Amino acid sequence: MYKSLRSADKIAKPDAIAITLPSGVKRVPKKYAALDKQLDGSIAALIKRAEFSADAGSLTCVYPAKGPSRLYVIGLGDVKQDDTLRALRVGAASLVRAASKAKVGSLLFKDGDAVDADSAGRAIGEGLSIGAFEFVDHKGAATDKADPGPRTLRIVIDPAMRKGLKNALTVGESANMARRLAATPPNVANPAYLVKFARKMARQVGLKCSVIDAKMARELGMGGLAAVGKAGSTPPALIMLEHAPRGKTKDAPVMLVGKAITFDTGGYSLKISGSMANMKYDKCGGMAVLGAMHAIASLKLPVRVVGLIAAAENMIDAGAYRVDDILTMYNGVTVEVTNTDAEGRLVLADALAYGCKQYKPAAIVDLATLTGGVVVAFGEYCAGMFCGDDKLATRLTESGRATGERLWPLPLWPEHRKQMKSTHADIANSAGRGAHPIQGAAFLSYFVDENVPWAHLDIAGVADVSGDKDFAGLYPKGPTAFGVRLLTRALESWR
Repeated sequence: MYKSLRSADKIAKPDAIAITLPSGVKRVPKKYAALDKQLDGSIAALIKRAEFSADAGSLTCVYPAKGPSRLYVIGLGDVKQDDTLRALRVGAASLVRAASKAKVGSLLFKDGDAVDADSAGRAIGEGLSIGAFEFVDHKGAATDKADPGPRTLRIVIDPAMRKGLKNALTVGESANMARRLAATPPNVANPAYLVKFARKMARQVGLKCSVIDAKMARELGMGGLAAVGKAGSTPPALIMLEHAPRGKTKDAPVMLVGKAITFDTGGYSLKISGSMANMKYDKCGGMAVLGAMHAIASLKLPVRVVGLIAAAENMIDAGAYRVDDILTMYNGVTVEVTNTDAEGRLVLADALAYGCKQYKPAAIVDLATLTGGVVVAFGEYCAGMFCGDDKLATRLTESGRATGERLWPLPLWPEHRKQMKSTHADIANSAGRGAHPIQGAAFLSYFVDENVPWAHLDIAGVADVSGDKDFAGLYPKGPTAFGVRLLTRALESWR
């Protein structure tokens, strides 16, 4: 697979050409007439074939007698804005995988005009980036090392779409960084590893990085973070990244907060073995924040942003926290532990409370693989959003629609907050099965300043793809970095 994707202004003789066609097409569109002539009628011949379909996101490869060795055709299906963008993403992801196998080094993408140019360029770039991801860091002696072909794919696209393509390729690199981190196994990617990675990344892209280690967390009264990570292979930490452009350093920042449980056994509320598989992905919310901060810095967005990643490993030993323990959190709220497998909200709570006091944010978005309940509610098709601020909710929903990272609102009412009340402490970290996907948000609401616009995104169903399940038709088995593209798009137009 390609190591990098690069936009190019022109290529004299591309290895391959890509075009798009809508479903039901009967003849060669005028915009492709000259190209069809150059390819000796290959497009017309394809359209006439009874088995040809231009279903949304489909990919067909043709081998013209003249011109480049390959012509790729992406099907657009019925031409509608959101559906067409999805078709471009899915088709471009299939295209880059096929091009890599064919050892294509340069590609001329001649898209139609079904949607506006910038949106089309972004969707194509997103699909190419998503499709180009491959996690082979731990492949060993039993894996054949075939000739990988060209390591860079150069892409020429219509000038009107070039800006959107470049933007998407930049954000795509950040998302794929987050996917690699998410896929890295827990014997490697423990909290100490994430701290080291974040510091190095911050230096590379110009972010400020600071870390609250386990000792500092205890001294600051972060009872949740300290307790959850106490039995981990390495100590817990709160990683803080700041993007503060010139002229914006005194602005109230947008604060992004992510849960990074590097492995979740469930603690003493032990998961059964089948439920413990893939728990390295319990850090995906934190990895999405890392990826978003990388993208924000790479794009030099003119908005101050702070990213907090609460990193811990939920394990078991004689010092591990227990059911019936009562913890005192950073903001003084006491929590009765009723389930040690409801640990993510404990580390997030300290991060949210500390971030509110330290940074006085203008708005907060947190991301977490928090509840199985949201997976039951939505499957793998969207993330659950809890947000009491209409303006922030609309911004995030529209950004999700534009990037294909869809959100759907769930309620958070005073009754849900009351449900979390405890007999022996202020609140409990779990309150049974009722309103299960809402409980996490209700718990977290006790750690966010009431006057700050806040959105909690539960990404448990969309953070990774298992088996043949794929909520968007884009991803192979593994992590998705859900949230990186959504958050970056939301912050591009932040006012």
